Amino acid sequence: MGAYTRVLNLLFGRPLPTTAERAECIGPLAGIPVFGLDALSSAAYGPEAALTLLIPLGLMGVKYIVPVSLAIVILLAIVFFSYRQTIEAYPRGGGSYTVASQNLGEGAGLLAAAALMIDYVLTASVGISAGVGALISAVPSLQPHTLELCLLVLAVLTIVNMRGVHDTGVVFMIPTYLFTMTLLIVVAAGGWHVVQAAGHPVPVTPLPKIPAASEMVSWWLILKVFSSGCTAMTGVEAVSNGVMAFREPTRKNAKTTLTIIIALLAILLAGIALLCRAYKIAATDPGKPGYESVLSMLTRAVMGHGWFYYLTIASVLLVLALSANTAFADFPRLTRAIAIDNYMPHVFLIRGRRLLYSWGIYVLVALTALLLIIFGGVTDRLIPLFAIGAFMAFTLSQAGMVMHWKRQGATGRMLVNGVGAAATGITTLVVLVAKFVEGAWITALLVVMMILFMRVVHRHYVRVNREIDLDRPFIPAEVIEPIVVVPVDRWSRISEKALSFALSMSCDIHCVHVQTSDDPDPFCQAWDKDIVAPLKAAGRCVPKLVTLKSPYRYVLYPIVEYVLNVERERENCKVCVLVPELVVRHWWEGALHNRRSDLLKVILLMRGNRRIVVINIPWYLETE
Repeated sequence: MGAYTRVLNLLFGRPLPTTAERAECIGPLAGIPVFGLDALSSAAYGPEAALTLLIPLGLMGVKYIVPVSLAIVILLAIVFFSYRQTIEAYPRGGGSYTVASQNLGEGAGLLAAAALMIDYVLTASVGISAGVGALISAVPSLQPHTLELCLLVLAVLTIVNMRGVHDTGVVFMIPTYLFTMTLLIVVAAGGWHVVQAAGHPVPVTPLPKIPAASEMVSWWLILKVFSSGCTAMTGVEAVSNGVMAFREPTRKNAKTTLTIIIALLAILLAGIALLCRAYKIAATDPGKPGYESVLSMLTRAVMGHGWFYYLTIASVLLVLALSANTAFADFPRLTRAIAIDNYMPHVFLIRGRRLLYSWGIYVLVALTALLLIIFGGVTDRLIPLFAIGAFMAFTLSQAGMVMHWKRQGATGRMLVNGVGAAATGITTLVVLVAKFVEGAWITALLVVMMILFMRVVHRHYVRVNREIDLDRPFIPAEVIEPIVVVPVDRWSRISEKALSFALSMSCDIHCVHVQTSDDPDPFCQAWDKDIVAPLKAAGRCVPKLVTLKSPYRYVLYPIVEYVLNVERERENCKVCVLVPELVVRHWWEGALHNRRSDLLKVILLMRGNRRIVVINIPWYLETE
């Protein structure tokens, strides 16, 4: 085993055979970190995004966080029951693209696909930058290295995810459950203190003073707060996309995982909102000195500033940085589903060494890195935007399920998904309108561009299939010997190998030699003695020597033009071009030889047609 292979096995694990596919499947415990990190981690920034917009209302703004959070939890419950039905109906993965395509048509499916792909890329970049941002707020000296830290986290996530779904679930179990348990303890302890203090608990450590109100409450402000808080619902669809990643019984395990994720998220959202109102915790302006996250203030108020505070904040930082993992789990599955329908390049169908759709991961990593570099690792302005794609996908998925149950005659189930479609549809409009000026128009434009791209890819595959599909049996009469063209620069072992192969194919052989000067040519002088005489003595056909004059020392152009002329003159024959080439043993030796053979193949493939065939004739150098 070479050193390169050992490094690959160490980083990404040993290659897995196809028969090991079921062993890579996961249960609910591993499913929560794989598919629930994005949803659960949103409890760390969803309430804060809402509270930040309520800063101008002062103390009154803190009171509004409860009804807003309650509305989000109700919406979350509606989406939960809707997606349970989607898992039941589509046990092989019922993401928005699949459901919308099969029940609402091509246009709705492409809209869902584009929205989800953009949402996953934004989820990955925002999750990583939010985690690094939280780390920098705790350790300000790291500020100059923001981008480097973001790219480092992205590299770690990539390596872990390239090891496969099973290993990813195992690795992320500890940070996920640590985050969940510490926050649940904070919520439970805070709730106990609220009850004990008759609704007026005293913070263990002093909290920042809430500034006086500078604005009046308005419906427009409440709608903006609601749309920002809805970022807490991103990632909810992940389980329905990845049903096939669960072990048998897949439906039951997927629904169990979804139930646990939604229940935990609802408890955290409701608990954080109620405790913020009870302890009178308002958001601080992230752009001003003295900024502190809402979860940091809440943990201090309930548990004090001891070891538990640092453990909780550490788990929040870790999970925020790792929340991009949900995109790694679902983006490759989504691109594969789209590629099956010929709307994405077929490279997304290729399974890698660990039974992953590796090209989906490569593209996700490249796009995420590009976003991080463009924004310098600070992507806070993108946080409200990725909720648009998520809710657009929610709406299309639920509307598709309504049509599915209508055909099945299941009125009760149709009603559940109908309520979900209406609720998420209204929310999509609210988020789009509230965030349009702040950048939602960018998401809308990217969705349109993605749809156009997928249509172009689909048209290409339709045209290719139309041209190459064959609906008749093989016709033996069409099998005739081709015209074989062999470019030869001088008589050598490489030329001999090419000519021998040509003689095994046809008797109509053209050896093409390019002369770049008027001096006597050694190859032409040796032709009769070294090639013609031995072949005649053996009773074999003799190739035709074609000498092309090139006063301007061009070599490839005359050969290509000759091949094209032969193809035009002999309309019923195929022209087979044998390209002799030297294959060296070491990469650096390639620079010591001209690469005319490679360039000749490229030109022939670009200018050729269906009747021109190009074949490599390699000559391998022996090892010393």
